[in-house]
Amino acid sequence: MTITATKLLGKPVQEAILEDVKEGLAALAAAGHRPPKLAAVLVGEDPASAMYVRTKTRTCAELGIDSEAIVLPDSTPTAELLARVDALNADDGVDGILVQLPLPDSIDTAAVLDRIDPSKDVDGLHAQNVGMLVQKRPRFVPATPGGIMQMLDRAGIEIEGANAVIIGRSEIVGKPMASLLMHRNATITVCHSRTRDLPGVCRGADILIVAIGRDAMVTQDFVKPGATVIDVGINRVAERQRVEEIFGARADWEKFDERGYIVVGDVHPEVAEVAGALTPVPGGVGPLTIGMLMANTLEAARLRAAPAD
Repeated sequence: MTITATKLLGKPVQEAILEDVKEGLAALAAAGHRPPKLAAVLVGEDPASAMYVRTKTRTCAELGIDSEAIVLPDSTPTAELLARVDALNADDGVDGILVQLPLPDSIDTAAVLDRIDPSKDVDGLHAQNVGMLVQKRPRFVPATPGGIMQMLDRAGIEIEGANAVIIGRSEIVGKPMASLLMHRNATITVCHSRTRDLPGVCRGADILIVAIGRDAMVTQDFVKPGATVIDVGINRVAERQRVEEIFGARADWEKFDERGYIVVGDVHPEVAEVAGALTPVPGGVGPLTIGMLMANTLEAARLRAAPAD
């Protein structure tokens, strides 16, 4: 395989975001304010979710942001989780609240997200914050779409006038991504399971953003030569036959045998042969999410520290 795509790495962008956060924290401290505090609520024992929460709390510690991780069993009823959120809303020492998604099926996710104080909703998923984003006056931008915008800008990818196609219409990535790109004067197409001729639609994209949760689904025939491809997916492939189908002779069997799985995105590795720029998995979009969450936590603290009009 001849790789032509430039790798869009998340770590340098994350470091730049965190440097900006450090400057903001120093300014907050110089003005006499305490460090911001982030409270993360994890329900259940999903390994990926637990890892994300650990990474978030570790990054807080490295920056000097206070954090608290609240871990609840997956049997927790909606009413109890709502009570926990109410307590965090009422705590003047907490600036940012996030409830790690996905929640167990038994919990009313919409009710929980709507219960978070919008001024502390650092994931930007409360209905009020979603509406403000759509109106181009965001309080908090959801972390993954916000990080992708940072990556595109810092890589010098032209957004204005570009045809941007998003595969996936989730509340976390697809919908806010569409709003952010639209506000920057891109022409937006949002695709989903009922989109007709999905590869043909995607081939018109200058910027293709893929967030569907299906391993290696987007292949070369989806991609216009030279396009920028952002792969949001993180999939664990544990079936040996599927690993061979995706990677062929390039499969890292030593890593597969050690872990019992290989991580792959929603974009097939062969897309690197035709794309102009491509985010790797892992190492692409993932680090951006943590960086933007820290930036949102800082912004929440700034808003709460600002004097009332």
